[in-house]
Order: sequence, then structure tokens, then C-alpha cells
Amino acid sequence: MLPRYDYGDAVRVTRNVRNDGTYPGMVTGNLLVRRGSVGYVMNVGTFLQDQLIYTVNFIDQGRIVGCREEELIGADEPWLPSRFETREKVRAALTLAVDGEVLVPAGTEGEVMRVLRDEEAGLRYHVHFPGHVLQVPESVLAPLVEQNEQEGD
Repeated sequence: MLPRYDYGDAVRVTRNVRNDGTYPGMVTGNLLVRRGSVGYVMNVGTFLQDQLIYTVNFIDQGRIVGCREEELIGADEPWLPSRFETREKVRAALTLAVDGEVLVPAGTEGEVMRVLRDEEAGLRYHVHFPGHVLQVPESVLAPLVEQNEQEGD
């Protein structure tokens, strides 16, 4: 298990990093570093002997946080900012069908299982809708918050 990044390397975090309870002075669940932010590797360690953990200094945010290797890419690697992230609740902005069979009616709530970033294909998501996991482009998803705000009007 060799580290991909070394001391001083510039890296970009691909997911929002929230306080898991180990960051002092902040409430658990608070956002520490926003996805897409660039920081610099200060140290590399392991967790449970099978996960590499990087201590990353996000100078612009004034925060030093631990990140798993899977949450990082090189700062110079292509980056496609996403509207949604893993575990985020979304809704279908359109009716989703396969071979003419409606699988997901418009407005159905789902949960993002994975964000797929591909320079050529663009952003796509694996989304769990009731009874189905579909790979869909960002354009067919809407934030769940908008739906809740409309219901309150």
C-alpha cells in the first residue's frame, strides 16, 4: 500500500468534508472543506492498517483535515464541479424511462450513490430511486430542497 501523494503535493478534495466529531471546536456534521478545494499534503498515515489517510492543509479555509486517498485527486487533474454529491437526496426533474417503460416518475425522491466524473461524458450519477438504481446525467436531477420550498408556499 504505497501512497499516491507525498509531502507538499497539491491535491483537490472531491467530496465535501464534514466534521465527524474529531475536529475540535466545531459541531459534528459542520462543513469543514468544500469539494473542489485545493490543499497541500502535510503527512501520510494509515487507519486500521488498510486505509491511507492524508493530513491536508487547506490554506484558503485555514483548516488542516484528514482525507482518505479516494477523496483526493491531484490539483492539476481535470475537475468537473458537481451539483450533487454522494448520499445527497435529489428528485427526478423528468420522468425516467427505459425502452418506453416508466421507471421513475418526475418528482420522485432518490439518493445519490456515486458521482461519476468523465471529461468526455460529463457528470453522471448513480442514483437510488425506489426499486431502481439508475445512471443518469446531472440534467435530469433537481435538488430535493427546491421541492420542499415549493410545498411551503
